[in-house]
Amino acid sequence: MVQAQGQPDQPLNVIIAGGGVAGLEAAFALRELAGDRVSTTLLTPGDNFVYRPLSIGEPFSVSHAERYALAPLAAAAGAEVRRDTLASVDAGNQIVVTGSGAKIRYDALVLGLGAALQPFSTHATNVDDTRMDELLHGLVQDIEGGYVHRLAIVVPGPMPWPFPAYELALMASERAWDMQAELDVTLLTPERSPLEVFGVDASRAVAQLLSERRIEVVTSAYCEIPRSGLVVVHPGGRSVAADRIVAFPQLVGPDVSGLPSDGGGFIPVDEYGRVRGVHRIWAAGDGTDNPIKQGGVAAQLADTVAESIAALAGVGGDVRPFAPIVEGVLMTGGTARYLRATPAGADGDGQSVFTELSRGAAPPKIAARYLGPHLGGRVSAAIGSVS
Repeated sequence: MVQAQGQPDQPLNVIIAGGGVAGLEAAFALRELAGDRVSTTLLTPGDNFVYRPLSIGEPFSVSHAERYALAPLAAAAGAEVRRDTLASVDAGNQIVVTGSGAKIRYDALVLGLGAALQPFSTHATNVDDTRMDELLHGLVQDIEGGYVHRLAIVVPGPMPWPFPAYELALMASERAWDMQAELDVTLLTPERSPLEVFGVDASRAVAQLLSERRIEVVTSAYCEIPRSGLVVVHPGGRSVAADRIVAFPQLVGPDVSGLPSDGGGFIPVDEYGRVRGVHRIWAAGDGTDNPIKQGGVAAQLADTVAESIAALAGVGGDVRPFAPIVEGVLMTGGTARYLRATPAGADGDGQSVFTELSRGAAPPKIAARYLGPHLGGRVSAAIGSVS
């Protein structure tokens, strides 16, 4: 059955597909910017919103992923929850088809879809942030017991958000130091410099921190793992031997039927979050072709999308193009660090910031303007406890 589309004297009918950071941020932003000029439906199969950036600390017993019931969050955003999946989109007729076969008309569609995780190698421990403690707890125990002397951490290309790889390297090194165990850590990444997305100054400071912890970083590295205990680096063919190899996942786009996608299944968007080549469809989050796969950046693009839809509903002013400010809190096993990069034009010529955080002073791992206040401060408290 096709549901009726909103008439000019009725609220704009907005469907948001996805109940993660991007989808919830878009819902809260629309509530703030457009009020009753929009009617929002959150299309998602799950019952919970899981805040995953802290999951990297689970094997070290220093932090854990936070879970929030989705229904009260959606209610606070003024959104109705429809528990279903997005199967396809008929962009010409402004209809979404759900996994259950329902057809729903929309005036505006927001795709807050994430990316699928694809294991990188059968010869490595493949990171999955839904099972972090299960996968890596044994590794931490072996480091503490002195059974692992050489650890290789691989970031694949195309690159996911690399932050957790650095956190794993730093926390593993710190734990070995605490236990007076010998551990050589090698981190291999496609980046041209450590955490280069944060700019030159922050990248240099990260490199210095890694050097102090005796962590080797191999940059511009595209790796293969031909067998257990061996990483081969391209270009150049260098071999890195290790007792244990941890590989972060490759990301695969959602490849939505009826919509354009790039070669990896990611949804192409412009500087306003509009999906290229279609009408009244926007996207934000890891499922887009934006190269920075990070929750705070996804939230900022969701805000731009919400501003665009508010304008379509007849409220709000000029919509600013997406110009992300990238920030994050780096857990190190000791004092946490705060990193921030602003693009040229946002704050003068742009800034690259790297600074230590005092205990209890940590901002959230994901900065989301409208969603953040509804997470109750639990996330900041968790980060502060490990700084």
